[in-house]
Amino acid sequence: MGPNGEAEVGSDGPRQKGRATPDTITIGCIAQVTKDGQPRRAEILSIKETKSGRQFYCNFDNFNKRLDEWVPVSRIDFDQDVEWPNPDKDKQKDAKSKKSTTVSKKSQPSKKAQKKVGKREQSVASEGQTPHPWTEFVESQNKVDGEDKANASLEVGGTPGLGPDEMELDEDETPASAAKKEHTQSFSREQEIEKLRTSGSMTQNPAEISRIRNISKVEFGRYVLFPWYFSPYPEVFSQEDCIYICEFCLSYYGDLKSFTRHRMKCTLQHPPGNEIYRDDFVSFYEIDGRRQRTWCRNLCLLSKMFLDHKTLYYDVDPFLFYVMTTRDDRGSHLIGYFSKEKESADGYNVACILTLPQYQRKGYGRLLIQFSYELSKIEGKLSSPEKPLSDLGLLSYRQYWSELILDLLLGYSEREEKCTIETIATRLAMTTQDVEHTLQALKMQVYHKGEHKIVIPEKLMHQREKSRAKQKRVIDPDRIQWKPPVFTAASRTWGW
Repeated sequence: MGPNGEAEVGSDGPRQKGRATPDTITIGCIAQVTKDGQPRRAEILSIKETKSGRQFYCNFDNFNKRLDEWVPVSRIDFDQDVEWPNPDKDKQKDAKSKKSTTVSKKSQPSKKAQKKVGKREQSVASEGQTPHPWTEFVESQNKVDGEDKANASLEVGGTPGLGPDEMELDEDETPASAAKKEHTQSFSREQEIEKLRTSGSMTQNPAEISRIRNISKVEFGRYVLFPWYFSPYPEVFSQEDCIYICEFCLSYYGDLKSFTRHRMKCTLQHPPGNEIYRDDFVSFYEIDGRRQRTWCRNLCLLSKMFLDHKTLYYDVDPFLFYVMTTRDDRGSHLIGYFSKEKESADGYNVACILTLPQYQRKGYGRLLIQFSYELSKIEGKLSSPEKPLSDLGLLSYRQYWSELILDLLLGYSEREEKCTIETIATRLAMTTQDVEHTLQALKMQVYHKGEHKIVIPEKLMHQREKSRAKQKRVIDPDRIQWKPPVFTAASRTWGW
């Protein structure tokens, strides 16, 4: 599998070919399946019976895993030969497993030589477990410091699919080798965004690669959504061709009749919390996971369909949810949200952040990020989002940090005043680590005459002037009606 999650199906060796029928085709077969009006090679990863008939979960040749989908029998061309699963592959697996179990005791390391399992290994091992049907998720447990740094120090035009060692400059790396690496890797933000949109989201959680997406289609308000990832809805919903979600209370139904009856009775017209911000364009609501458990759990189930690397938890009590909506005559419609721990020992101001697919690429993600930092300013804290960020989240944060830091530095430059990293962090409510990583990514830190200095390349100044010409919506801090909530020890936790 490549860095973008793309794979060539049937690359495990030669396969036998032959005709198949809807009843004889099995998991592991490769067939010609219609996608976007064209026949494409696809591997059958799973088969299920739904109310409309049998469906097959297909992984298409050279397509990202996020673009796998359930297809009906009518989209598979049975007039052409299919490639049957390779039996030699299974034999090799069995041989390897037997070989590994017959390792002699002499080859096993002594207890002293055995390395203690680190946080990274523990978190990866635990992610393969089946989550509870009712779940709440936050960002994966904080990885080791090296991984955090890797996520934060990506170049603005870098490739999110690269591994940690390729994302950052090693301490002993020479400027010459760094310059060579930069010369061989020239990317643009536009190319990166397009790659994410067309190829799909890079799956950062290895355990999620093999998860079969269980929901085929979702009707949400006036939108039809096609999930990207597995979400732990009750198993019975995987047999439905489409599930219906109320856009106000987020209750979910498997048939249209039940959903229609619910809509006639549902009186909710906005998220069940306190409205803490309103302007002519959007509103923000603060919702306590302890007081509105069912709504928050439903929100987490909905958003898990579009987030690929979350750690799943049962309870939502320790979190606050800040939900952004847009208003019309029918009510307040959900755009996106971010969750936040009531008490974060690491000073995180965001645990999980998402803009729903129908509202992406419209500037809403930037508003969510700005709002989280405006709350941090009111709290008087320097904050950072919980790591690791999702691919699209990381892209948005890097852009946001870059724009704000450049604007601040240009202001200091015009006034001919000195500015330090600590000053930038204090003004923007960012941690000094995030500021440093952003400056390094923009190549704005230099060492000159025995001093570390911040310089603004002329190219960045021109780029910023062009982006300023585009009118962007922003949060007006004066409209925020909010005080930092104070929680007792019992209300901060699950309260068991």
